[in-house]
Amino acid sequence: MPDIMKFIVNEGALDKDPAGNLLDLGDWSEDIARKLAREMKIELKPDHWEVISCLRALYRQRGQAAHARDVLQALGERFGKKGGRKYLYQLFPGGAVTQGSRIAGLP
Repeated sequence: MPDIMKFIVNEGALDKDPAGNLLDLGDWSEDIARKLAREMKIELKPDHWEVISCLRALYRQRGQAAHARDVLQALGERFGKKGGRKYLYQLFPGGAVTQGSRIAGLP
């Protein structure tokens, strides 16, 4: 469990929740995505942006998913020809849903 006092005392950290997700989806930009990716030691390339765009489109169409596996299934179908889940884990070693959504500015 994260130390909540860090977030209460450090007002600069209040733009993200303790899990690292942006609190306001409107704050997201490509520059923010690059910054978040750098913090995760990921260099965003066109393949990453394609997944990020897909995640954001899924969120706009469906809202927040009840289960991460639903998002992963949709991504697996969309990127199946490129290698599916294996491809996604190569791009986002911490998980396409977890890391990808965080970089995409989604909860």
